[in-house]
Amino acid sequence: MTIEELPKNKKIVLFDGVCNLCDTSVQFIIKHDKKDIFRFVSIQSDLGKKIQNHIGFNSSKIDSIILFVSDTEYYTKAQAVFTILKDFNGLFSVFYYFVFLPKFVTNTLYDFVARNRYKWYGKKDLCLIPTSELKVKFLS
Repeated sequence: MTIEELPKNKKIVLFDGVCNLCDTSVQFIIKHDKKDIFRFVSIQSDLGKKIQNHIGFNSSKIDSIILFVSDTEYYTKAQAVFTILKDFNGLFSVFYYFVFLPKFVTNTLYDFVARNRYKWYGKKDLCLIPTSELKVKFLS
């Protein structure tokens, strides 16, 4: 798949495919994505690297979730998390308003968790392999 072939009506979540915390987060997003807004791409995949290069990230140094909305709109770190939560129904959408806190505060907390995620939650040898029902949610 090329950048031009990405679904225009979906938001693309790039995640660390070997991180257990990230895998759990993807499962959480899928469970609460009642409007079918999100699609998922592993940061380590060829498509993940293409998207990162397209928006100007060095794929070897990224330590963040990326929410790719369009060529001109994408979010990283805590802002990506808050923007994802905005599209959920109910109480979770309230957490979007944390986006108005200073970035240095929210991203410092995000970076602390990101630095320790493998130590606290573990790491897989391989990326998540979705079930046949969930394959439509993952792009390659």
